[in-house]
Amino acid sequence: MKLDRMIGILAILLQQEKVTAPQLAEKFEVSRRTINRDIEALCMAGIPLVTEPGRNGGISIMEGYKIDRTLLSTSDMQAILAGLRSLDSVSGTKRYAQLMERLSAGASNLLAGDTHILIDLSSWYKSSLSPKIELLHSAVLTRRKVSFTYFAPTGESQRTVEPYDLLFQWASWYLWAWCETRQAFRLFKLNRMTGLQLDDSFEKRPVPPPDLSRTQIFPPMYQVKARIQPEYKWRLVEEYGPESFTVCSDGTLLFSFGFTDKTSLVGWIASFGGGAELLEPEELRQDVLTFAEGIRKKHLKP
Repeated sequence: MKLDRMIGILAILLQQEKVTAPQLAEKFEVSRRTINRDIEALCMAGIPLVTEPGRNGGISIMEGYKIDRTLLSTSDMQAILAGLRSLDSVSGTKRYAQLMERLSAGASNLLAGDTHILIDLSSWYKSSLSPKIELLHSAVLTRRKVSFTYFAPTGESQRTVEPYDLLFQWASWYLWAWCETRQAFRLFKLNRMTGLQLDDSFEKRPVPPPDLSRTQIFPPMYQVKARIQPEYKWRLVEEYGPESFTVCSDGTLLFSFGFTDKTSLVGWIASFGGGAELLEPEELRQDVLTFAEGIRKKHLKP
């Protein structure tokens, strides 16, 4: 508790030019004598504090020691706090909220951050995602390997990796890690990882930045053209953007995009029911028909 209070005092002194011992005592709900002991401890720790007696006196950090707080405007500070609040949305602890309080100590008007920007990075799977992020973050900091079961379109596999970075991309969380199985750096989607366990420590190797371009992560194996009924325009805008289609003279939408694999392509076309027709690649039209027939047979009454 003493350490938290001392950090809080230091945060206030970084935000304000001068503060009195009675003000600090009231804020932290301790005696003035306790505050004086904290100030002495901070001085012994190497923080150059100056105490001025008298009516206009108080406690301050020696001139020239701290960075001018005007370097961060109110909007700058609010942006920082909004980012910290977003990290708390996936954290299993309240460490970022506590950091927010320290940063905004003495400036309570900034504590809420920018209330017009609400960022939640947790997704629908917060209860299972937060523990994964905490474990992986710890593994990255302590350089511990992680073993887990991974579920991919190609099948289920056991992996052991050297974790290096956590990334939030394409509305999902990923781990950038060296995979012992593939002997290469790979991106692993956290929602596809189960049974995570910390393993042996490892020596850090040179880490290339991940190539997060769409063509690298989702290479377009099939160039698709499809005719989509106009009532599904919202889906095309939401999933692929308004530049992914053109409006035909009859009101239908000519969709054009690259798909990574046949399974997702066929399933996507079928998800429209009768509202979409695959034009190209023509050889996959039969796959769509076979897929739809399989669904129809499963739902026929016996």
